[in-house]
Amino acid sequence: MAAKAAATPAHWSDDVFREMKSRDITTVCTIPDGGLTQLLLKVEADPAMRLVTLSTEEEGMGVVTGQWAGGKRAMIAMQSSGVGNCINALGFPAAYKAPCLMLVTMRGQWGEFNPWQVSMGQAVRPALEAVGVRCFPVDKIDEIAETFAAAADMAFNSSISAAVLVSQRVIGAKGFGQK
Repeated sequence: MAAKAAATPAHWSDDVFREMKSRDITTVCTIPDGGLTQLLLKVEADPAMRLVTLSTEEEGMGVVTGQWAGGKRAMIAMQSSGVGNCINALGFPAAYKAPCLMLVTMRGQWGEFNPWQVSMGQAVRPALEAVGVRCFPVDKIDEIAETFAAAADMAFNSSISAAVLVSQRVIGAKGFGQK
């Protein structure tokens, strides 16, 4: 009798990807991050979607605004350390009443090994909220998809900026020597 193959446990990105598809998000802008790898691989493999690798995170504000002006839906996926690069550029989608949906994997929180990450990790939410971005922090794996869906609906239905902040507790803390 052949042994049954163990079922691969679902990753939170499977559910987020499903929510992205159901909301017709066709472009994802990113500076790749380890916590986003599985989601970005799904986007890259889908012929109906486009993955745009940015030079710097604030370029994503122009892409999502341009996509909205052209009748398409886009989002930005980035690590929290890139949020600081975006603060000034977040005025662009706001000025044009374009939605700006961000999925942010957090650093500088749970078990952070790199002291360089702590300051920005602690500043992400207050900085985003100070420039009018609605923040949706999530620290439980089983709440990521529904939180993403709610943030996406709010952003696209109200033409606002919204950020889902996925806790480092969910993503996991890295240590020196880890990739």
